Amino acid sequence: MRDTLIINGRLSAEVLEQNLAAEIAAAQAKPFLAVVLVGHNDASEVYVRNKRNRCLKAGIACEIFRLDENVAESELLSLIDDLNANPVVNGIIVQLPLPLEFDVQKILARVSPAKDVDGFHPLNAGLLASGFGGGFVPATPLGVMRLLKENNVELCGKHAVVIGASVIVGRPLAALLLNQGCSVSVVHDKTVDIETITAEADILVAACGCPKLVKKDWIKEGAVVIDVGINRDGGKLCGDVDFEALCGKASVLTPVPGGVGPMTIAMLLENTWAAYKQQHNL
Repeated sequence: MRDTLIINGRLSAEVLEQNLAAEIAAAQAKPFLAVVLVGHNDASEVYVRNKRNRCLKAGIACEIFRLDENVAESELLSLIDDLNANPVVNGIIVQLPLPLEFDVQKILARVSPAKDVDGFHPLNAGLLASGFGGGFVPATPLGVMRLLKENNVELCGKHAVVIGASVIVGRPLAALLLNQGCSVSVVHDKTVDIETITAEADILVAACGCPKLVKKDWIKEGAVVIDVGINRDGGKLCGDVDFEALCGKASVLTPVPGGVGPMTIAMLLENTWAAYKQQHNL
């Protein structure tokens, strides 16, 4: 049995945010993040509260714009237009999920690409997919890439497998890995014999929202395994990976909680600071 390196995402996020706070303070800057929250969702409330608290700690002003769940889509679009036009606002995120009757693509595309710190606007997504760069990238994939880099995981020439094809994690992460020289496979709920493909991965990223889906026999000896999932199993938080089973077989492994999760907000803050600097020509 090998020694598995367990990545401490909390520590990485803490160091990143401390450095960010110092840079913002030295610049005497006042970045501003607007968070749009529609309706009441317990998970969203927790995420938004955590984002706001960590923004303030880093020196980033954060205001939550709350709309009733019965609000008209036109009113939400009007709010986004106002935030786009407000020079004080540097970053805008529309907290997902939105009510089912809303056109999510239309709403996310309404956010100015220059303020789209979530990286969901089609222009930013296209810049990433094309490999041209220069746009904002979704925070969770950025966090994964930062953890891989900090832990000296070699990417170029490796086979990376991503479980999940969402626009929030799977697709942008596949593009980031491809841009770093990986051969990338993306598997999802329509893929046949997923475990046969994952067993070939040098780097495996699970981002499908299925509790403990990835078992010991799904990976090869020494694989790097990154768990993006956040699920509840009998009331206890767990990821998409059977963590205990993979310890001793994976060479690198992220826990849930305490792995990728903390890095997501840290990268959002970094995107907001980058937006501020771009808008102020710093």
